[in-house]
Amino acid sequence: MTRSLCLSISLLVLTIGSFAQASETFDIATFTPPAGWKKQVKPGVVIYNISNENKGTYALIMLFQSGDSSKDAKRDFETDWLNLVGGPFGIKTRPEIQPAKNADGWTIISGGSQFENELGPAAVILNTFSGYGKKFSSASVVNSTDDIPAIEAFFGSIKLQKPEPGPTATLPSSEANTAIAGTWGVSHSDQSTYSVKNAVSGYIAREYTFNADGTYRFISKTFEPFSTKLLFGKEIGTYRISGDLLTITPKSSVLEGWSKKNGSGDRWGVRLDSQNRKIETVTYRFTKHYFSGIQTTSLVLQSDKVTQRDGPYVGGGAFQNAWIYSPPCEQCFIEMPR
Repeated sequence: MTRSLCLSISLLVLTIGSFAQASETFDIATFTPPAGWKKQVKPGVVIYNISNENKGTYALIMLFQSGDSSKDAKRDFETDWLNLVGGPFGIKTRPEIQPAKNADGWTIISGGSQFENELGPAAVILNTFSGYGKKFSSASVVNSTDDIPAIEAFFGSIKLQKPEPGPTATLPSSEANTAIAGTWGVSHSDQSTYSVKNAVSGYIAREYTFNADGTYRFISKTFEPFSTKLLFGKEIGTYRISGDLLTITPKSSVLEGWSKKNGSGDRWGVRLDSQNRKIETVTYRFTKHYFSGIQTTSLVLQSDKVTQRDGPYVGGGAFQNAWIYSPPCEQCFIEMPR
């Protein structure tokens, strides 16, 4: 039942903009809201819902705040699926994606999946519209076919506004540098079978600090429960931005071994050894991407090859050959050894 339900809803975007003028507006979308459905407005999202307690059925329609497009419609969809649908609903399976459609200059990617929650089996569909440098996503969740006509009418009423083109200009390098000035970090835990089975886990944290004067600092910290020491990496150098390209030129790079304070844990003890690391000058393609699901703007770096500095790719399905760095929380900055 849910499979046919997914396929039915995924076809709804074919009728976009074919109905009468919408009576409500959210972000860049105008539409006619479904009659009799309850409306909720939350930061970055509008939700319409309806339920029938006697039948045990329910349906949701969600409209999400627009953001900047990656200029790749499939990537836009995959990013929004991860942040707006897959993560929040705990869906582990990949969505079944329909062929892309085009309407009024927008490329529309639709995909859906079955899942189960405390209310039983259901289906979710995500529609992502990409065009004019923007992306906009909407999602539907249903556990029966009862509300499909209302959802179909709703999607048929959607009309997206085309953003006004803005002037283009090349920023002086000092101004371009401020686009990424600040600290960006990422931390990964050890999820190996052994670690999970024995309830132990190490981690490696990496952190860039880009200064407006064109200099940068990169530091890393590696903690392994069964190792006798911590590893601390530090690199300094300069960087340059040209369009969407970021070139990092190191001046020095070292890797230090430190004892663990009091013999265990991840607090710095005393420095044990130090060695120079290979200098890697790398040009990344970069973008600042807003993940609406976690309401965070992150720095995405892409390169054709893995670097020693950044480690294995961690862009997932959303960004190929990429690393994603986010502004650290107050407790997440790497503590420098003394």
